[in-house]
Amino acid sequence: MPNRAGPAGTEEHYDWTSLVDELIRLLRLKTTPIGMKLFERVEDMQAIPKLRRPGAIHTTDQIVAQAARLGFTVGVTSEDLVGAQCRAVIGLTPQDEEWRSGKRMAGVWYATVADSAAHQRAMDVVSHGKYQAMAVSPLVSGRLNPPDICLIYATPGQMIIFINGLQWSGYKKFDWSVVGESACADSWGRALATGEPSLSIPCYAERRYGGVLDDEMLMALPPRFLTKAIAGMQALSANGLRYPIPQYGIQADVRAGMSASYPAPDG
Repeated sequence: MPNRAGPAGTEEHYDWTSLVDELIRLLRLKTTPIGMKLFERVEDMQAIPKLRRPGAIHTTDQIVAQAARLGFTVGVTSEDLVGAQCRAVIGLTPQDEEWRSGKRMAGVWYATVADSAAHQRAMDVVSHGKYQAMAVSPLVSGRLNPPDICLIYATPGQMIIFINGLQWSGYKKFDWSVVGESACADSWGRALATGEPSLSIPCYAERRYGGVLDDEMLMALPPRFLTKAIAGMQALSANGLRYPIPQYGIQADVRAGMSASYPAPDG
């Protein structure tokens, strides 16, 4: 898990209202940015102000959606989640032999048990044994103080500007993977397990049960990367590179448009 201490060894502190306001201004997001946090003790999760607890069995996708689509602060334990697949990604149940076999997916998502098992091995998940609960909440609530990761839903056009912001300084090439079904392993599973920004194409289950819209992608990342992305997008915006991206015209002479962004070549 990412260290919650800042560069000087102090706890991280964020002005979530200002950060989210700026994120929405830069990207015109329609879905509420949220946070996710794991807890070693159920009691610590239950102490969150205005916490809701599920009255039915849900997928993790549904719990995330209740924060992102409805603005709820929701906490769960393994007993609130349906099946081992949801629980295992966030480390609330063992990734045991039964889970690793993936046999329940054989003939449904994958042709053979061997294919299903290969899929399970490919998933990025939080190790089991440390955490007993998880909560999600809109970032602006400040109730997770801070979250382990932030979850940002955005269209592909919005997402590439966000990624450009992450790459503005200290450039890094991002290598992301697609596990297919159970794509929560590509987003919050990977971000929680590695502490790195993690982009996903939300899967069938996320869209069917979690209300993810047809044109949305999902970025999961620790809070320190959110501030980095915003600073980068502010710099890009000052250069005229901002969202929405204005279409120039597919048959227009491109030189006038290019000259607004790039210096004239030597000679």
